[in-house]
Amino acid sequence: MHYELCIFLYLCSQNTSYMRKVIGIGETVLDIIFKGNQPIQAVPGGSAYNALITLGRCGVSAMFIGEAGNDRIGATVRQYLVDNGVDASNLNVFPNSKSPISLAFLNDSNNADYMFYKDHPHDQIDFVNPDISPDDIILFGSFFAVNPVVRPQVMGFLDYARSRGAIIYYDVNYRSSHRHEVMKVTPNILENFEFADIVRGSDEDFEVMFKKKDADAVYRSEISFYTRNFIYTRGQEPVELRGQGGLSKQYPVLPTETVSTIGAGDNFNAGFVYGLIKYGITRSMIEAGLSEEQWDCLIACAQQFSANVCQSISNSVDQSFADEKKRELEACLKEMGTNS
Repeated sequence: MHYELCIFLYLCSQNTSYMRKVIGIGETVLDIIFKGNQPIQAVPGGSAYNALITLGRCGVSAMFIGEAGNDRIGATVRQYLVDNGVDASNLNVFPNSKSPISLAFLNDSNNADYMFYKDHPHDQIDFVNPDISPDDIILFGSFFAVNPVVRPQVMGFLDYARSRGAIIYYDVNYRSSHRHEVMKVTPNILENFEFADIVRGSDEDFEVMFKKKDADAVYRSEISFYTRNFIYTRGQEPVELRGQGGLSKQYPVLPTETVSTIGAGDNFNAGFVYGLIKYGITRSMIEAGLSEEQWDCLIACAQQFSANVCQSISNSVDQSFADEKKRELEACLKEMGTNS
């Protein structure tokens, strides 16, 4: 519906034709998926990890920062990044560490309940800050983003990325399994809001953290003081957007034959980030305030990616969809270079 308008916005952007980088930082797990109490799939995962796999498949220049276990699962986690075109040079493996495992139980509606198993001696992360250029994109979130043990490294990285002119996208993704730790990590959550150019969270996240489930109440009381750009997702209910200048809009969820919702949020993030690159959205444009039409294009990308991953037992978009998006991106970057 917005295709012609999106192309126009894209061609009018001030960006150059080089490929901007996306850097994700977060945890890795092996997701074992159950249906009817029987395991049906096992695939490497993690919130930022899933999004980076999708972006790598779609031809985006992507790097993942995180930790993997010193075991067969950890080797699989690393190889999966490499096979999907993601830079794994900052994936750390520590001696005596074992890979975390997530059990995801799909119900009759194909939504998942989770159980997490982690046998690390302690949380660790050790990396050298990668080169970051203006308008590169940082993707982070989940409990990893607020974990007190790795907080100094995460905060240092965010501070560095901000100083280099990166766009920072924060997916809250705060699970109920960490409900008992909310009071301890609330200062870290608020600090993440302050770092972020764009915050996305689900109704479940904000119920767990702040006991609020209304988009306006969450935005007014928890978000707007730190950032004006807020995306609120609610499963099959319309996506809520709050932006600068009082922008408030709903986007109905695309009709989809859902097989699994496990990667829905992670791939919503991937699609949104893909849109930032495809349509030449820069940090200065975000700071000035995106137009409703620009938001429409970005949310449309996010929903397409999310809808695709829900149609399979997978954590990332399928290869045919990714190939199509890769061709679109290559054509856009070529056109941008021609018009720059």
